[in-house]
Amino acid sequence: MADAIISVVLNRLAALMQEQIRSHVNLVRGVEKEVESLSEELNTVKNVLEDAEKKGCKDKSVKDWLTRLENTSYEMDDVLDEWNYSILKFQIEQSDDFVPPKKKVWSFIPTSCMCFKNVFIRHDIALKIKEVKARLDLILAEKDRYGFVISQPIDHSHESWRVQSTSLVDLEEICGRELETENLVSKLLVEGGSGKELGIHVVSVVGAGGLGKTTLAKLAYNDIRVKVCFGLKIWICVSDTFDQVGIANEIIEGTGGSKPKTDQLEMVLQCLKETISGKKFLLVLDDVWTEDDTKWEPLKNALKCGGAGSKILVTTRNERVAIMMGTVKNEIHYLGYLSHEKCWLVLCRIALSRKNKEECENFENIGKEIAKKCKGLPLAAKTLGSLLRFKNTLEEWTNILDSEVWELEKVKLDLFSHLLLSYNELSPALKRCFSYCAVFPKDTKINVESLITKWMAMGYLGSNENNVGDWKLRGREYFNKLAMCSLFQEFEKCPGHDYEHIKSFKMHDIIHDFAQFLRKNGGGLMKKISCQRCSNEFPDEDLKSICKLYSLQFLWVDHCEVLEIPHEIGNLIHLKHLDLSWNKLQKELPESLCGLIELESLNVYSCGYLIGLPKGIHRLKNLKHLYNDVTRSVREIPQGLAQLTNLVTVSRLYCEGRDGSKLGWLKNLNRLSGSLKLRIEISSGDPEEEAVVVEDAREAELRKKMHIQELQISFCGSIREGRDQSVWMDIINALEPHPNLKNLCIWDYKGSRLPGWIESPLNQLRSIFLDGCEYISSLPALGKLPCLESFVMQSNCRLQFIGREFLGIETRGDQNVEASSTETVSINTIGFPKLQELAICDCSEWKEWEDITREIFFVAITLMPCLTKLAIRNCDGLTDRSCHIVSCGK
Repeated sequence: MADAIISVVLNRLAALMQEQIRSHVNLVRGVEKEVESLSEELNTVKNVLEDAEKKGCKDKSVKDWLTRLENTSYEMDDVLDEWNYSILKFQIEQSDDFVPPKKKVWSFIPTSCMCFKNVFIRHDIALKIKEVKARLDLILAEKDRYGFVISQPIDHSHESWRVQSTSLVDLEEICGRELETENLVSKLLVEGGSGKELGIHVVSVVGAGGLGKTTLAKLAYNDIRVKVCFGLKIWICVSDTFDQVGIANEIIEGTGGSKPKTDQLEMVLQCLKETISGKKFLLVLDDVWTEDDTKWEPLKNALKCGGAGSKILVTTRNERVAIMMGTVKNEIHYLGYLSHEKCWLVLCRIALSRKNKEECENFENIGKEIAKKCKGLPLAAKTLGSLLRFKNTLEEWTNILDSEVWELEKVKLDLFSHLLLSYNELSPALKRCFSYCAVFPKDTKINVESLITKWMAMGYLGSNENNVGDWKLRGREYFNKLAMCSLFQEFEKCPGHDYEHIKSFKMHDIIHDFAQFLRKNGGGLMKKISCQRCSNEFPDEDLKSICKLYSLQFLWVDHCEVLEIPHEIGNLIHLKHLDLSWNKLQKELPESLCGLIELESLNVYSCGYLIGLPKGIHRLKNLKHLYNDVTRSVREIPQGLAQLTNLVTVSRLYCEGRDGSKLGWLKNLNRLSGSLKLRIEISSGDPEEEAVVVEDAREAELRKKMHIQELQISFCGSIREGRDQSVWMDIINALEPHPNLKNLCIWDYKGSRLPGWIESPLNQLRSIFLDGCEYISSLPALGKLPCLESFVMQSNCRLQFIGREFLGIETRGDQNVEASSTETVSINTIGFPKLQELAICDCSEWKEWEDITREIFFVAITLMPCLTKLAIRNCDGLTDRSCHIVSCGK
């Protein structure tokens, strides 16, 4: 995948030259012409790389050339790392708050020699650039002898392994899709639907390559009930070209019309409209790849002229395609895998078709074991069945059983060629990210955050010199795209969330075999980046030895029972990611760590005895992620945190006591995203100090942090006799988040009321969790919240009554609705429109939930229409007669 690393080098060259100009510094002189020439040469070679990759599959000399080109490009990338570091180091040394380190470290020298050192760095980097460019020149000069051509868009429909599908099907050859067929047919027969406003209704079948999407579509298309329902049925194999004129002409011909003698899209679509106008049709668009809605929009508008109840059935490997074409979530049919038994039926029908009954019985046991290798993929069963058809001995079948799937030539030609269609649609960067997943053992539950970090460690996520965005966000975007292309499965995610909240996933065994095949045949695909993971317990001297790996960029020292991080950690001047998590005996971090000016991620999660972070943390200007949760001993975070405006992640902030960390330090950290946990101590009883805490909460300006998705606020303190509760309410009012917040959790809050901002209908809150908020005496109008899906409250001993205001139902006019219902005007008639879970537990004094049965009888009010889970536990004061809400929904 030389294209990916060459693109990275080109971007970094341009970015570093711009940074030197922007910073008014020229640390690398004398290579301007070399950089300009190198950029031109790399841009030229990029244009022929697609042809080179194709020829490299068959020609070893071309493959070797690509490997040398890629490896040398990575060498240039390493030189650019040094260049970038020298710029960052110079900027920090020139800043007002720079304090030279007291101890001599490998990466620093006395201030008096700084000027000479800069000259040395300039000469050293310039020399390396010239040396690597000279090697690249020799490699690039060879390209002409291979006769590469400039790449043109490839029409995959003409490639040998892409076969045009038809609607014809042999029902006797299909097994295992009875339930899916019934499900799909029912979607096609139902009237109306998501596309009613368009005059059409789009249903999509989504699944991985080889899963049987086209077969399922055929079964539904040929179902007798479907034939009776639709006057017109048209089957079109689209493939990835999505030729609008061609598709429109095929529809016209499929309806019995004559296609116009023109290639003008406007005239063809006008003809299409006339042909289908008022006719109820079923249109199958098989094997759709394009995500470009501008190609689909004109055709969709023309199809609106069809009769009521018309349907479009789409098959695709990419969920994004289904959504683009107008399929709503519940109209997407995600095709599942076959059972081992069904795979065996598919396999044996092909493999044993020429054998008699006795022979079939001899092969049955081993054949069923081979069928398990298919892991439910019908195409794999067909491929292996075709391979076994000409194997006539048990020994030959045993060889197939003992082989890795990706080692079988038949599989590579038939099955993997089919999967290559999905792979070839990926960008070069996505190809590398996908193939990397082969390093995990089969059936591994892969953590998404950890995978993204490893992608970055391998250099697959590019660089940040041109500020194109944070690599964590870029990695999540790459993962989302791969997931929606049906390359991953068995997602573990937060309820109610999509791909951005997936925690882990697995790869299907066949997809894993395919990724292994790609890595085995990929040549020099991986950057030889310095990356080290330590595990188990090891002596501090070993860690000091690791600190001599001066080019190290990613270092995992988690779960290692480390007692002390050596001062020599400051030698790792190129370090980007440092994971020290779960070292529960580690007590402190050396100040030399603050010299790691390229550091982007610091993980001290669950370092239980860690007493604090280095005072010079403000020097980590590139720090984006600070994972410091489950580190309760870290009560104090240095004030320098406030200067780290690139921070995207701060797991937890403790605000305890007069001299502790301050909420106000968050003021300028407006890039914060994900989850933020705050622990606030209110203990002194001193009005002046309490006023300072309230003002500190206001200074945090949480409302400006639009990317935070989850806010957890934990209070520490108690209400003394006669003490005013207003300080608690003032603090929580001051902590008003941005309306984009999705999840809110509050623990041990001692105020009598929840903040006013919590009930704003502008909020996008999906879940609210309250625990130990024992002084709350009434609940606000949470029923107004348009997106709230879960409300859980527990351990409240003061709440006695829940009134109608909680439901968010507001009416005005005569309150005697029985006497004069016409005078009652409804303002908000749906309470909790999206609520799915409601739980109220351990509220011992709760006695009544206000009865609004009369209002519901006279006014069109709907309560909790989506509720699926209701839990009321340990609320002994509440009787059946005092809880009417359960029977009030409509």
